[in-house]
Amino acid sequence: MTSDDVLNLFRETGALLEGHFEYASGRHGRQFLQAARVLHHPNHTEAMCKDLAARFGNKNIEMVVGPATGGIILAYETARHLNCRAAFTEKEDGGMALKRGIRLDPGTRILVVEDIITTGGSVQKSIDHLQARDAIVVGVGVLVDRSAGKASFDCPFEALADIDMENWAPEECPLCSEGVDLIEPDDLIV
Repeated sequence: MTSDDVLNLFRETGALLEGHFEYASGRHGRQFLQAARVLHHPNHTEAMCKDLAARFGNKNIEMVVGPATGGIILAYETARHLNCRAAFTEKEDGGMALKRGIRLDPGTRILVVEDIITTGGSVQKSIDHLQARDAIVVGVGVLVDRSAGKASFDCPFEALADIDMENWAPEECPLCSEGVDLIEPDDLIV
């Protein structure tokens, strides 16, 4: 899949929204990504995860791990294509951790997957936890990298798509200056 193919799937399913949005950081922007809207289409999820799996198919992956919540479905579907186990990390004491009795033997070869990377914080916390348990993180795969190239990891990193989402502090926002109302993405039914 090309970057345009992936972004078109996001647009078609209402997962890439256009308007005036306030991000969790408090900054404003014209676009909003809501990956859950594309992931509730199994055929789209399968196609994207198949591509992620193919990009790491030569790494002898034994487990695919995704940070909760965005990476859970992706970990399962990507692992299905790699014929290996899937798991997810959850928040714990400021980090991310495998819980629920998931066995992780030392040396387990792991691919970490995520829906959208902005800073890469959840992925890095997952990597830190997995490496502390003596796993080998062989790569990171994401659907969309919106970090503008700032996210990096000490392993191969592949994004199916990249998007530069311009954003501003509220007092510098041109949309606010034009009187454009903020949109709550969860209120938009698509």
